[in-house]
Amino acid sequence: MQIPHVMIVGGGFSGTALAIHLARNATAPLRVTVVEPRQTLGAGVAYSTQEPAHRINVPASRMQLSGDEQGAFDRWYRQQPECSLDSVAHCADGAVYPQRGMFGRYLAELFAQAVLQHPQVTLRHIQASALAWEGQQLLLSNGETLEGNVLALAISHPPPSLPRALLPFSAHPALIANPWQPGVLDNIDSHASVAIIGTGLSMADVVASLATRQHRGPLLAFSRRGQLSRANLSGEWPEWTLAPQPQPSTRLWLHHIRAEVARAAEQQLPWQRVLDEVRAQGQSIWQSLSLREQQRFVRHLRSWWDVHRYRIAPQVAAEITQRQQAGTLRVLAARLAAIASRGDQLDITLHTRDGATEHHPLDHLIVTTGPGHEALTASQPLLLSLSQQGFIRADALGFGIDVDRHSHTLTRSGQPSQNVFVVGPAARARFGELMGLPQVADHAAEVARQILLSLHIKHAERCPPLAP
Repeated sequence: MQIPHVMIVGGGFSGTALAIHLARNATAPLRVTVVEPRQTLGAGVAYSTQEPAHRINVPASRMQLSGDEQGAFDRWYRQQPECSLDSVAHCADGAVYPQRGMFGRYLAELFAQAVLQHPQVTLRHIQASALAWEGQQLLLSNGETLEGNVLALAISHPPPSLPRALLPFSAHPALIANPWQPGVLDNIDSHASVAIIGTGLSMADVVASLATRQHRGPLLAFSRRGQLSRANLSGEWPEWTLAPQPQPSTRLWLHHIRAEVARAAEQQLPWQRVLDEVRAQGQSIWQSLSLREQQRFVRHLRSWWDVHRYRIAPQVAAEITQRQQAGTLRVLAARLAAIASRGDQLDITLHTRDGATEHHPLDHLIVTTGPGHEALTASQPLLLSLSQQGFIRADALGFGIDVDRHSHTLTRSGQPSQNVFVVGPAARARFGELMGLPQVADHAAEVARQILLSLHIKHAERCPPLAP
């Protein structure tokens, strides 16, 4: 009998976690191939960075592959030499915030362990990119062709999309369209005038990276609302129990959460504990909303949710605060009204929310508006191939790929593709809260269960399935 073969495209956290869960839980022989162009698995966009200033956004104790491994990464990290060498990682409350690349290394070690500990599953990493899907065959950039029973798409973050107003300046030497390209920030002079378009997590990373390069020139960050990502909570705090909210309305949920924050404050508990509980229930809350209510959330509340939900490490928050207090960093609620070239510089005109107009000559304009999720299905050859053949379609919210409740992709006509799955953030239009690591880890475990079910392989049930 031929051994079933699962092909996973993408070897970041989602794809690597899926492969490990398949290895841990398959009770019959299985082949798993992860197609990932990076040299090692587990890193992906988030954890492949070598920037020392880029830190995980939560304490190491909250990073794990599954719920039954609470504290595993924290214990592993404290045994590494980097733990003692990186004094900045340590907070006064005893928590550690390692550099993000360390978590990628940890995942790569877990994958290597799975290869040795679960011999009934053959795990393989092919260092290549997937180019097209033809029949049941996956065509790769190295010339190989894979044939399998299941295709799992672990593709989460497309390249950053350049705002339309900046497209004519895409080749201008002052414009940095993708600050994550290696070495791109190294040429910024320490006294250069810099503006950053976008004020979320990526902007915080850029500020931290510039600090390691001793940049102390004028720094301006702007977005339509001028909202900064909040700092993560330090210390030990009691859990918060969220009161029921039975009516599935975006407006009612907003009022309810505000009331819960006020109620927590009366008990001297910070708002973060309330938001953590909202996050824990995020998938069930999201799926109780109609498409119209979800669209209303995206239009009016998403940016506010993001800056409270996706927080930054205390070390990064401290750098931003220090620069603001020193007067070398301004954060504006403004929109880009005009842009012009002036030799190697750019001149920008901003209209602020309070009606003022500001003009700024810049040595560099850095774009941190985030990945172009709305164009995910056309962002790379494989997804374009699947889309053109009707195997996948974009979701109605512009988040990624449309899936059913079992994470099968939906075809152009809305029918589930029985042998094509999505794992990770690209499926979040269906599931809602699917960007934070705990939720992505749980989703990977559930997709592994669904894949084994589709292959008629009994699941070892080491991790409990998610509620539908």
